Amino acid sequence: MKIHILYNFQKSPWGGGNQFLEALRKEFEKQDVYEQNSEKADVILFNSHHNFNKVFNFKKRFKNKIFIHRIDGPVYLIRGTNKDLDKIIYKFNELIADGIVFQSNWSKTQNNKSFKILCKYQTIIHNASDKKIFNKDNKKTFNPDKIKLIVNSWSSNLRKGFDIYKFLDENLDFSKYEMCFIGNSPVEFKNIKYIKPVCSEELAKFLKEHDVYITASQNDPCSNSLIEALSCGLPAVARNNGGHPELVKNGGELFEGKQDIIEKIEKVAKNYSYYQSQIPEFSIKKIAQFYYKFAERIYDDVQNKQYKSKQVSFSTEINFCKMKYMILKWRVFNKIKKVCRI
Repeated sequence: MKIHILYNFQKSPWGGGNQFLEALRKEFEKQDVYEQNSEKADVILFNSHHNFNKVFNFKKRFKNKIFIHRIDGPVYLIRGTNKDLDKIIYKFNELIADGIVFQSNWSKTQNNKSFKILCKYQTIIHNASDKKIFNKDNKKTFNPDKIKLIVNSWSSNLRKGFDIYKFLDENLDFSKYEMCFIGNSPVEFKNIKYIKPVCSEELAKFLKEHDVYITASQNDPCSNSLIEALSCGLPAVARNNGGHPELVKNGGELFEGKQDIIEKIEKVAKNYSYYQSQIPEFSIKKIAQFYYKFAERIYDDVQNKQYKSKQVSFSTEINFCKMKYMILKWRVFNKIKKVCRI
């Protein structure tokens, strides 16, 4: 059984989904279970709301292939808007997906609560990063006299935690701390060092030069940035929502908001060696095996005629046309919103 990831990979610095799927593809290749030619694959893994038309047209051509949907979100809880996009994701999942991979228990709970996104085959598999890049090799020694904090975010959405980063920029004791932000920021910093987005290799070097990772993103289902930082040996101080508690565990502290963020940073700094020793492991090898075993379970059931993969019928075609109309409305609405903001 071979798997193909139907996704437009980006080589330049990009979002967490792209980084994870690239690492997953490399690991599938290493384990000799990946098929470069999508037409020859037994299982197609597709991601969230990306490439709807491409995925649907491929399903029409290859009706008996198994399609697995990797879902994050709900999007509206992450972005604070785009509930219509979640409805589109739900509809597409209903039409196409034979199985669902949720990135965290929080994501599964919220998707089922808000949209009842369900499937006969579903599982929860966290993300992991490329161990060749994100590891503890050459990690700097902790210096309590000057504690170095770091944040990174590809997205400039305010809900990625910029209220907290702005607060830290204005209230952190910079005689004791240094802080660096890497990525795209909608706010200007006075004391926090700002660096534009960098490639994964450069990001890993920056992470290893710092001590503590901060993430204040709201309702992030399974932060790839957080996983990369933990994998580089940085204890984390993370906002207590979304999938953060599932990832950090005892390898850091969770905070509620401006009232306790600095307190939690100081707590980690004072007990640094303990928190660093408690950082959980994120193995891309194991994650790839989890994905494969999940896909294999569906594949075996199909072979044993215990399950028939979803078929594109006439009614499916009609429903997909309705969904395309929903997508068109959503895109037009978003363009209008952008114009109005300008």
